[in-house]
Amino acid sequence: MSLESYMNQVGLQARFASRLLAKASTQQKNSALFAMAEALEQARPRLIEENAKDIKNGEEKGLDAALLDRLLLDDARINGMIEGLKQVASLPDPIGEISDMVYLPSGIQRGQMRVPLGVIGIIYESRPNVTIDAASLCLKSGNATILRGGSEAFYSNQAIAQAVTAGIVEAGLPENAVQVLNTTDRDAVGKLITMPEFVDVIVPRGGKGLIERISKDARVPVIKHLDGNCHVYIDNEADLEKAFAIAMNAKTRRYGVCNAMESLLIHETIVNKILPKLAAAYQEKGVALVGCESARAVCPDIDVATEEDWYTEYLAPKLSIKVVSDMAQAIAHINQYGSHHTDAIVTNNYVKTRAFMTEVDSSSVMVNASTSFADGFEYGFGAEIGISTDKIHARGPVGLLGLTSQKYIVLGDGHTRDN
Repeated sequence: MSLESYMNQVGLQARFASRLLAKASTQQKNSALFAMAEALEQARPRLIEENAKDIKNGEEKGLDAALLDRLLLDDARINGMIEGLKQVASLPDPIGEISDMVYLPSGIQRGQMRVPLGVIGIIYESRPNVTIDAASLCLKSGNATILRGGSEAFYSNQAIAQAVTAGIVEAGLPENAVQVLNTTDRDAVGKLITMPEFVDVIVPRGGKGLIERISKDARVPVIKHLDGNCHVYIDNEADLEKAFAIAMNAKTRRYGVCNAMESLLIHETIVNKILPKLAAAYQEKGVALVGCESARAVCPDIDVATEEDWYTEYLAPKLSIKVVSDMAQAIAHINQYGSHHTDAIVTNNYVKTRAFMTEVDSSSVMVNASTSFADGFEYGFGAEIGISTDKIHARGPVGLLGLTSQKYIVLGDGHTRDN
């Protein structure tokens, strides 16, 4: 079968399955999630065996240690996948929820009903546990999904797919509700993102290059974020102990995640009080520091920051530091150089927090909290499909609600319109 024929078949199957899933009960969907969890438990030895093939191939291809770590499936990560399925099953089902019902002067009632998006295509790299995150969230929100994982995780993803299908079938739902593409052909991605007759939304998860390519070539709406250039601004009215803890956590909790701080902004009147202590703590952890001239005047061993640094998502132990004259300059810097992902202010001034929340154009804005909290699990969404920096259709961590839409419903009793 040609690639085009295969992809059309996958698309047709997904579209048919989406119509059945849209009317599935919460009990059916939860039963499928629990059955998937049990199937993963039963398949544990095979998952580890198949993952070993991917790890070996990755080592032979020269993948670095960080990528190999993301690729690894061990008992702890399989436990996490199983627990994730159970957590999604415990979440409220948004489908069918009716809101904003009002009586209108004509006598009709108008409201909105929450409905699935339909068929969601998800393209992702490296981490095979994304297969479970995506499958569980799409299933619970009544969407069929087509998953295309990275070629480096091919064997792992195929093994996970078998367990997913087994759980879905056991619950009496259509086996094509979740389809993991069984080809490593790169052209499959190009086909998937140009099938609007079968696919309603594309969600890319991966590096900036992948997401830029998808966004450029897709003929299907895309929910995406290109990068996570996050900031923390320490105001002159901040509690400096809290500021120190937040700035350290935001940068050093994990380096290779999109909610890690990449630029630290400090008010000029307190820079002497906090920057030396922070710089010493960062350098002790091996974080390379670059900064503006005012920052370097306080800590001369900080390297010079270039214009490119302010735009850069390092995803590494590196941090840029800028001293600002006031909050307005901090906000202007964030809105110019940031990626509209997550930005934080540390201050005890309520008026400033309101202004910062209003004026910073990001999908998440933190007050006296680390940027690390920008995460679907931390927001109480269970798993997340990704973090969107778009403004339409979803923004911020995308959980169940982000994978749904609403339609208007009207209730009447023989009502007709006269004019």
